[in-house]
Amino acid sequence: MGVHPTALVDPGARIGDGVEIGPFCVIGPDVVLGDGVTLKSHVVVQGDTEIGAGTVVFSFAVLGEIPQDLKYAGERTCLRIGPRNRIREHVTMNLGTTGGGGVTRVGEDSLFMAGCHVAHDAQVGDRVVVANSAAIAGHCVIGDDVIIGGLAGIHQWVRVGQGAIVGALAMVTHDVIPFGLVQGPRGELDGLNLVGLKRRGTPREEIAALRAAYATLRDGEGPFQDRARALGDSESSMVRDVAEFVMSASDRQFLTPR
Repeated sequence: MGVHPTALVDPGARIGDGVEIGPFCVIGPDVVLGDGVTLKSHVVVQGDTEIGAGTVVFSFAVLGEIPQDLKYAGERTCLRIGPRNRIREHVTMNLGTTGGGGVTRVGEDSLFMAGCHVAHDAQVGDRVVVANSAAIAGHCVIGDDVIIGGLAGIHQWVRVGQGAIVGALAMVTHDVIPFGLVQGPRGELDGLNLVGLKRRGTPREEIAALRAAYATLRDGEGPFQDRARALGDSESSMVRDVAEFVMSASDRQFLTPR
């Protein structure tokens, strides 16, 4: 373990093997740093916060501070960050609230670019990319392999399904189906994330099935959920994932194909 002499590490913090803590970092008493975590200079980690092995946190990030929620009254809540994440400069991630389950959770192998924010009680999956100055509001659920463009905003309680992509500057106020493509300043569903599907090696037949499913959601008869329910018997597991996502409980409406 390498701790710079200017770092302030509370004796109560639990520090794993091979951890590097750079100049002027501040580590609180309830913090747990997994093996091989690296904190560059001026990183602040507070609250009941655990950071998984191999994660690298860059200068001036603040992790585990209290929620930006006026209802928060000092109750004990937590932040859980998985292994092998890259958390760049000035990123902020807040503790949870009792009203939202008490846990803000970040998965593994994700990249959080400079200045982005993960609010209280958000649940962020694995292999997610959040670009510069994007904001994920409280209680959001972000699926695996999601990409959120720079300066985008995800409204509180919104779910973004696995494999979706949100373009830069978009304001997303409704749920996004898995593998969807969202763009425009008011966050419109404008197709599928075909580039992402191809990059992940998705078989052609699965992509064709998703294209057909999207056409059904766009052009089919009846309410949006009825169109999604019709996809539940598809032979494609990815199409069934879309149907299940739409049929599951949500606090928001859906972005529908334009």
